[in-house]
Amino acid sequence: MPTCSIPPPFTRVHAIRFPFKMAATMKKGVAAEDVNVTFEDQQKINKFARNTNRMSELKDEIEAKKKSLQNLEDASDDLMMCEDDALLIPYQIGDVFISHSQEETQELLEAAKEALQDEIKALEGRVASIQGVLGDLKIQLYAKFGNNINLEADES
Repeated sequence: MPTCSIPPPFTRVHAIRFPFKMAATMKKGVAAEDVNVTFEDQQKINKFARNTNRMSELKDEIEAKKKSLQNLEDASDDLMMCEDDALLIPYQIGDVFISHSQEETQELLEAAKEALQDEIKALEGRVASIQGVLGDLKIQLYAKFGNNINLEADES
């Protein structure tokens, strides 16, 4: 019978550890049970880790877009305080500044704000769907591993 030189991706474990500070914890006085981690279990753990990382990236992207939105709102407010209607306002498009009237610049700022708000809503929808997937995986993994696994992110 041929043997495989590649070890299977599952082993018997006492606790499961994640590289992104999601260490398994146990209650004091309770010994860890031997839990057989199957290939399917490992796939679920990996999927949980990937989705957690992706959700973190999306949240960072949302924060960056919210800062950009705040900058656009500040620029719009500053533009409203401008008293000279004949003044041409430089507006950056890519690497080039194009001068527009105050009214045209205000319209461009409003369009950019609406586009950013739509992007933020889309990203928040993706985060919500990932949270649903993570919730399902948590239920499945905690049902099998109980106190031998901790899927809560460390806030450090």
